[in-house]
Amino acid sequence: MAEINRAEVMDALHECYDPEIPVNIVDLGLIYDVDINNEEGSVHVSMTLTAMGCPMAGEVIEEVQMRVGQVENVKKCQVDLTFDPPWSPDRMT
Repeated sequence: MAEINRAEVMDALHECYDPEIPVNIVDLGLIYDVDINNEEGSVHVSMTLTAMGCPMAGEVIEEVQMRVGQVENVKKCQVDLTFDPPWSPDRMT
């Protein structure tokens, strides 16, 4: 069975940027969890946004789904937004 490479998924996430801050969403600390299911060929990303009412939320989610979906062996990518725990600048690397 073909496996999804976690490093390639993380590389794809590093290509996604917050539209208001020129920093990628991984370094911003917006990614809370990445769950890979090789049997289904799926990736589940749990993430947050810098602000709850972010008008660009849809675009950020679409970009994550598009970029992770381009990783070899990924058949689908689901993104769930959560605000628990809330994001703060302390999460940035």
